[in-house]
Amino acid sequence: MSRLPVAKTYKIYIGGKFPRTESGRYFTLEDKKGQVIANICRGSRKDFRNAVVAARKAQPGWASASAYLRGQILYRVAEMLEGRREQFIAELQQQGATARAAAREVDLSIDRLIYFAGWADKYQQVFSAVNPVASSHFNFSVLEPTGVVSILAPDDTSLLGLVSNVAPAIAGGNTCVVLASESRPLCAVSFAEVLHASDVPGGVVNILTGLRSELTGQFASHMDVNAIVWCDGSRKTAATVQDLAAENMKRVVRRTRIDWLKDDAQDPYLIRDTQEVKTTWHPIGT
Repeated sequence: MSRLPVAKTYKIYIGGKFPRTESGRYFTLEDKKGQVIANICRGSRKDFRNAVVAARKAQPGWASASAYLRGQILYRVAEMLEGRREQFIAELQQQGATARAAAREVDLSIDRLIYFAGWADKYQQVFSAVNPVASSHFNFSVLEPTGVVSILAPDDTSLLGLVSNVAPAIAGGNTCVVLASESRPLCAVSFAEVLHASDVPGGVVNILTGLRSELTGQFASHMDVNAIVWCDGSRKTAATVQDLAAENMKRVVRRTRIDWLKDDAQDPYLIRDTQEVKTTWHPIGT
């Protein structure tokens, strides 16, 4: 009698924990041959609200951490991903990538984490300024994190696209809630395990899986989300995000024309996208 394999049921990642979805719903992920790879949580609006609460709770502590510490933690994430390199290559292949393409995507993901780890304590020097003014004041402009960022990760480069959007957001002191690739979510939920083992405080990164059609509106409309980043080029998504984000004047970042496999996809301006500028006037004493 042949044995039936037990397909793993992957959970979502909220507040440093791996809860089951509040909806109780799941969908099966299949390979090209129609074989079941895993069961994936079909996240709900309640899951997203819980994730925003966790992200908001973690944001002040993460923003107040030193830039050097944030860089060190990002570097640790890269180290842990390097240690599980073969696992991620295998998962990408299960979802349809060739061995060469899978290896390239994993290697670029590791390199990209190191890139933004290096920029974590340097971007302020590039984007901040001492401004000339016509009065007896010092005038400084410095960057501050926007706050909680919701991210609709790319659907094609499911690991690299996720890393390329999460890393600059948290390098700048933001916390985030991410909706993983709908068609290729396996690497995203495995990446949550990497984050969990990499000294990233609970709530700094929260990863949900589910259907874009059900969750895009929630990601764009939630009143306690300060910015939304999306990588879906469809007009329907653009209309939904722009209309709903306007309700509380979210910062809207559209990254639909970036090829995440190219070198120009790593840029310190990706950190700048989710920052606010604070200008301070200080009188010059006599």
